[in-house]
Amino acid sequence: MAKTYVDTVKYVINAEFDISGVVEKPDIIGAIFGQTEGLLGDDLDLRELQKSGRIGRIEVDLHTEKGRTKGNITVPSSMGRIETGLLAAALETVDRIGPCEAKIRVTEVEDTRTKKRQYIVERAKEILKKMIEKQLPESKELTELVREEVKTSEITAWGPEKLPAGPAVDSSDEVIVVEGRADVLNLLKSDLDNVVALQGKNIPKSVVELSHRKTVTLFLDGDRGGDLIVKNFLEAGGEPDFVAKAPDGKEVVELTQKEILKCLRRKLPLSEFMSHTFRDYEHKEEKPRARRKQEDPLTKMEDTLNKLAGTLKAVMFDKNMKEIKEIPVKELASTLEKEKGVHAVVLDGIVTQRLVDIADRKGVKYLVAVKQGNLKRTGKVEVYTAG
Repeated sequence: MAKTYVDTVKYVINAEFDISGVVEKPDIIGAIFGQTEGLLGDDLDLRELQKSGRIGRIEVDLHTEKGRTKGNITVPSSMGRIETGLLAAALETVDRIGPCEAKIRVTEVEDTRTKKRQYIVERAKEILKKMIEKQLPESKELTELVREEVKTSEITAWGPEKLPAGPAVDSSDEVIVVEGRADVLNLLKSDLDNVVALQGKNIPKSVVELSHRKTVTLFLDGDRGGDLIVKNFLEAGGEPDFVAKAPDGKEVVELTQKEILKCLRRKLPLSEFMSHTFRDYEHKEEKPRARRKQEDPLTKMEDTLNKLAGTLKAVMFDKNMKEIKEIPVKELASTLEKEKGVHAVVLDGIVTQRLVDIADRKGVKYLVAVKQGNLKRTGKVEVYTAG
């Protein structure tokens, strides 16, 4: 049985729905689990998240009005902001409940810590008022002094190289890698504590190993030196997932909290960053790629994957690499079970173990996707990803 509680609720996803028919709560919950399965990969599978206690019971409050079912959905989450945001967005992809059309819209992702913060602010006002009455320094000076001291004290020495880091590097699934200690301090002031610094030109071995275990974003200064750090990181064997950069001519240490968050929101997947920044490396490969295009059927699938980018759709091919049909990714598993003669599948999504098992059972040779989950076996299926 899945857990129905969350040890520490950080966020609550609130959504409203409108369904063109009369349905019950189990129908809605079942549709949410079914239509989001495989959409975000194994790590964010709803059933697994409930079993591990990272999300709580999905609550549904509904009422029927003129033959339509309307109401609200709440999902408690103990995950981070990014994972919770992805899960919230996934809810909105559910477009059918049983035989009825449905529309789900997320109205709010509530930070449950807000009430605690409000209490702290109000209590701090009372305390500061008493302090001011006793002719202590101005409250603004006190606030800035305490803020600086707290954030400075949060810096730790991480790994065998004793690198400057925030306190959440080991506990977080995602880590931000910056250039120096001052950058770490600036991110700590912006409430980002899953950060570690390279601290020098040489890429520390511990950070390279970290990039093999966690989702790593390189957050670098807006100059050519930042670009070279990406190259050095890759040459050292690192596997960063994303690259974010400060605006041209600015350093991470100079950025405000608003600018930092804006840069991180605009981070690029490594492959996209490399294609934009190091185009000269691509030009050297043009002739070999032309030869492969005549010989390798994967080239057609690669082109198809590029065309599908951002559509959340999948295309099935027969042995002659002729297109059989194009369908939404969320319908791929059920369609593949029924379809015959499928030789290859290209999808704008993530290859899950369930999809591999179905493909192997149906005799599919190729699965080409944006990314793959934690696959334990692939059978005779060849899996290729863009990453």
